[in-house]
Amino acid sequence: MAKPELKKIEIEPALLEQAARLGIDVTGVDERSLRLYLQKVDPAGAEARAKRWAEENAEAIRLHNERIDRHGVFGEDLRRW
Repeated sequence: MAKPELKKIEIEPALLEQAARLGIDVTGVDERSLRLYLQKVDPAGAEARAKRWAEENAEAIRLHNERIDRHGVFGEDLRRW
């Protein structure tokens, strides 16, 4: 009988660092569940992560918004509402 293939679960390193700092065991936890739990137990840490993400991605967000301003959203010409 063949062994079932194990799937690798990747979790954002900042989440793992926050969980380790709080002494939270992440064994068997997926990223979404860990993120939601950390938002409840450490809202300041979640806010800091969100701020850091926004800063790191500010240029891409700015370029995306410029593209939307210039060309509109995909499929806009197909909408009937």
